[in-house]
Amino acid sequence: MSGLIESLQDRSATADEDPRVLDVAETETDAVLDALASDTGRSLFRTLFDQPGTASEIAERCDTSVQNAHYHLSNLESADLVEPIDTIYSEKGNEMTVYGPANDPIVLVGDSDLGPRVEQSLTDVLAGLGLLGVASLFVQWGAERLAASARGTSVLAPASPNAGPVQPTGTLAHLVFEVVEPGVLFFCGCLAILGLVALATDA
Repeated sequence: MSGLIESLQDRSATADEDPRVLDVAETETDAVLDALASDTGRSLFRTLFDQPGTASEIAERCDTSVQNAHYHLSNLESADLVEPIDTIYSEKGNEMTVYGPANDPIVLVGDSDLGPRVEQSLTDVLAGLGLLGVASLFVQWGAERLAASARGTSVLAPASPNAGPVQPTGTLAHLVFEVVEPGVLFFCGCLAILGLVALATDA
């Protein structure tokens, strides 16, 4: 039993991050909309982003029957919204399929000519955010190393012989290193600059 529990805990949702762009006039889009038309179908789809699961686990999370969960999972799988990501075995040796989300994000467009451009734009945005995230981690790492090396020199004298060094407060350095994470500050600053550039370009 412990092996089953451990395998359930090790699972994680890993949806394909490539955008899926659907033209509302396509038959494929009808299947997606039909699969998400019911409250239960949407609830099942949402819960898989929190954590993948078997039909019985998902049924319990969404407060529905296992039969109903199987029905909606079948519809979601037919629409390529969910996919089997693993197979586990119960105590009795029964094979159970583990489901996870297949795509994220999903975008509907009304004009089929716009589809490729929207897909390319979303891909570029996701790639750009990924690079910006990596750069922010590098900035955070560099700032932490800089702060660690500066701690020994930029301190105030202790109030008593037994007291440790006192870091200055109310300074820009204190704000950046102690209150706001440098990586987060860099990420938000870059987003703000890009937003201003985009506004200036559109104007």
